[in-house]
This record gives sequence, structure tokens and C-alpha cells, in this order.
Amino acid sequence: MAVDAPPRKKLMQAFTYERYSLPHELELREVDLPVVEAGDVLVRVHAASVNPFDWHMLTGVPYIARAAIGLRRPRRRRLGVDFAGTVEAVGEDVSDFAPGDEVFGGKTGAFAEYVSLPADGAVAQKPGNVTFGEAAAVPMACVTALQGLRDKGGIRLGHKVLINGASGGVGTFAVQIAKAFGAEVTGVCSPQNVDNARSLGADHVIDYTKEDFTTAGHRYDLILDIAFNRSWAEYGRVLAAEGVLIGVGGPKTNRWVGAMGRRVRVGLAARFGSRKAPFFLADMNKEDLLVLKRLIEDGEVTPFVERQYELADLPEALDYVAQGHARGKIVVTP
Repeated sequence: MAVDAPPRKKLMQAFTYERYSLPHELELREVDLPVVEAGDVLVRVHAASVNPFDWHMLTGVPYIARAAIGLRRPRRRRLGVDFAGTVEAVGEDVSDFAPGDEVFGGKTGAFAEYVSLPADGAVAQKPGNVTFGEAAAVPMACVTALQGLRDKGGIRLGHKVLINGASGGVGTFAVQIAKAFGAEVTGVCSPQNVDNARSLGADHVIDYTKEDFTTAGHRYDLILDIAFNRSWAEYGRVLAAEGVLIGVGGPKTNRWVGAMGRRVRVGLAARFGSRKAPFFLADMNKEDLLVLKRLIEDGEVTPFVERQYELADLPEALDYVAQGHARGKIVVTP
């Protein structure tokens, strides 16, 4: 008697990695389409953006991070977080989304044709006034800027805010968000990015090749430092009496601890006195994606995409981001 063959699994293309490596060793493979559980949404990815975080996950550097992501091999074998696309299918318990909805959000494995995640997770309806590429540029960088300024920095109307690294992914969003909160914003960037920082709304722009912001004699209520490459003594010269320093990212010079060493040193030094430097890690969530959606649709925040690559060229995009000279966000499209 004939026996029916088992149904073929549906496949998709995705970048995977079995060990810590460099971008050129990444492989675009056929893998199983994600399973959609009762509370999940399956999204067809139209665009994903590249973050320094992705490079760190791929290389396993700094080594201290491997305590969380896998000592000898990565626990998760898929890359990418930021995505924007259309809902392909929903689980039986999902009522907030329907097939065809345009969405954006964050989920491990975004460098693929599809991604599946809980409907109550970090996914929201896409802002209607931006492209998929622009929406994909938002989640990780913009959430980091929002939470750093609002939650850890306590930004308020009239605050004097300095953004060191105002031309990169987080920095371009931070300038705009700080202005949306009614702050007076100073951006620090390279000479080729001065005009761009002004166009984003910065009230003052410092070309770091011509002026050192730590010796310029100005005081700031809040510093969001993406470069995070100064000592606490230097920051103390420009922080107001009750000022707050938020460090994001930092130098890659130490392969063992990365920027963590500076974060610890600055945090310990800041324990004494009225100026603060709280430890900060962003938390991707639906509520803040909805805040950002509103800011974008109101025209207060505009994603700035510098370059766009094909998904197959992801290794090249990762190499470019790792150089640390990106102006705005880098996007890949399947």
C-alpha cells in the first residue's frame, strides 16, 4: 500500500553562524521557516538594519560578553535584531495584528526573509510616513537614544544637552529626540558631518577636530556620549552641578572587557558628589516603539539612512559599521 510522503518543510534564506567569526565567514543558508505559535506573528522582512551590537554578537568581542552569549560557541546561531516588514501570518490567539499589516520591531534573527516573535513583544505598526528601510533603522538605535535621554538622563524642557557622536545611528536619533523634549542641543561630530547635525536640529555643533568639548567652558545638564572615550575628570569639567552622564557604546580597544572597563571606572568615580553616571542598557519593548511611531508620524523624528545593501552583502555592511564612521543607519534588504 502506498504511503504518503511527509509534507516538505517550508524554507527561507537566513544568515547563520556556528562559531564566533568575522563577517566574511558568514553564510547565507536555507533554514526552516519559523514556527508560528498561538501568540506569535510571522513577519516577512522587507528591510533590516545593522548595529554595532550585531558585530559584537558575531565576533564574541569583548570576551566578557561570552558569559552571557555563549563561552565557546554562540548560543543563538542567527544574527540581526531590527526589522520592518509585513505580517505574513498570525497565531490563533493574536487579535492586534492581521496578515498584510506593516510593522517594525526587534527580534533576534532579523537578517533573514522571515522572523517570528510574540505579538505582545517588541513589534508595532509601522509609522505610515516612512519607508520599510527607514522604519527598520529605528528600533535599537532610537530606543537606546530615547531611554538614555528620558529614563536615565531625566531630560526636561530647557535642559542643555550634549550629544557626543551626533552623526551615528544613536546620535542622529538622540539629537532629534532631545529637541522634541525641548532641550538646547549641542552635537559633537567630525567635520564632514557638521552640516548633517545642524539639519537634524542641533542648536550648536562642535567639530571635534577643532574644539575639545571638555575644555570649551560650557556646562551641560545631560551628556549622552556614544563615543564614551573621556575620563570622569574631563566630564566633570562640563557637567552641571546636578548633571547626568549617560555612556552608550565606547572604544573597542580592549578585546577582553571592551567599554565595560571605562563604564566601571566612571561609575565608581561618579558615586561621590552630585553629578551622576548611571549604568545603562536599552530594553527593546512595544511601548517605546509606539512612542517612537508617534514622534516619527508627528515629524519630530526622521530616520536617516546612509547606505542600503542587499541581504547577500551583509558581511560588507557589517564591516562598514565596525569601522565606526557610519553617518546615520545602514540597512539591508532581502
